[in-house]
Amino acid sequence: MMPETLTAKERETLLLLARQSIRLATQGNPLPPINLDDYPEHLREWGVTFVTLMERGELRGCVGALEAYQPLVEDVCEHAVSAALNDYRFLPVRPEEVDYLHIEISRLTPPVRLDYQDEEDLLHKLHPGVDGVLIRSGPYARATFLPQVWQKLPDPTDFMNHLCLKMGCPASLWRRQHLEVSVYQVEEFEEEN
Repeated sequence: MMPETLTAKERETLLLLARQSIRLATQGNPLPPINLDDYPEHLREWGVTFVTLMERGELRGCVGALEAYQPLVEDVCEHAVSAALNDYRFLPVRPEEVDYLHIEISRLTPPVRLDYQDEEDLLHKLHPGVDGVLIRSGPYARATFLPQVWQKLPDPTDFMNHLCLKMGCPASLWRRQHLEVSVYQVEEFEEEN
């Protein structure tokens, strides 16, 4: 279940902190310590986010977590920096790129394990455009797609195929093996253009 929705001011605060964190980190400067007393209660509560960076309409970085382990305000700063500097799919963001980045934050609900019988039952239980999906195979292999990925992969079969590929496994793995599948939802917000 999604915690109470953030206010417009709280969202704006998180987006500004994400941008400031990225700017400092790309310049090689440490982030200042966060004084939690400076922030409203919702931003001090433990939360979990993904921070997505777009540049000229193309993905430039996306990093997050699936379980809360720190206050929301700290989670956003950490993942903003990681999206800019540590997404293995991209070269680190350079200081001169920061002004061209568009920042999106996804605040996640806790994942809920999905019980399903077979591939048809799984497809029937997914909610395209609503559910983020997390799959696991064994103790180490896992991958997730945020609900926003349904915009590019609207067909549930394609969605699951690509999710298995992202995990580093054959696309058809979910058809041949009963994976651990969990779903979650997000509160998504982004910078105004």
